[in-house]
Amino acid sequence: MKYKVTLLFCILLGFVLGTTYTVTSSKTKRRYIKLATTSPQAPFSDGVLVGNTLYLSGRIGYDPKTLKIPDDLEQEIRTALNGIKATLAEAEMTMDDLVSVQIFCPELKHYDKFNEVYKTYFKGQLPARAFIGSGQLLREGHFEIQGIAVKD
Repeated sequence: MKYKVTLLFCILLGFVLGTTYTVTSSKTKRRYIKLATTSPQAPFSDGVLVGNTLYLSGRIGYDPKTLKIPDDLEQEIRTALNGIKATLAEAEMTMDDLVSVQIFCPELKHYDKFNEVYKTYFKGQLPARAFIGSGQLLREGHFEIQGIAVKD
């Protein structure tokens, strides 16, 4: 009862002072997603689901069987996006749940080619996005994709 009275007081004080107060639990549930195609030795999760928000690790378009980047640039893009899509599916989300995407690319001349493939993965509105010139990527990849998704 004391907690409810204190919370009500804070909310009312917030309206009076024009300040918003947020009460959060210190024990937010997290779900770590590790795809079967990701090396068990890799020191990261493919995604971390916190509440209804999924934080996606960077994904490059290498073949998980050979650990090599495909010679075909379009196939590399599709492989990376399919990895993002698979991680989203594990969290019961789709590409249309993405709200923010960052693409790292050492060669900005691939911008248009990337966009040709990228836009075919969405049905609705496109997420906010940055296409960032970078240094060399792991396994000499041309793209690394990272994102945040929110399930309504």
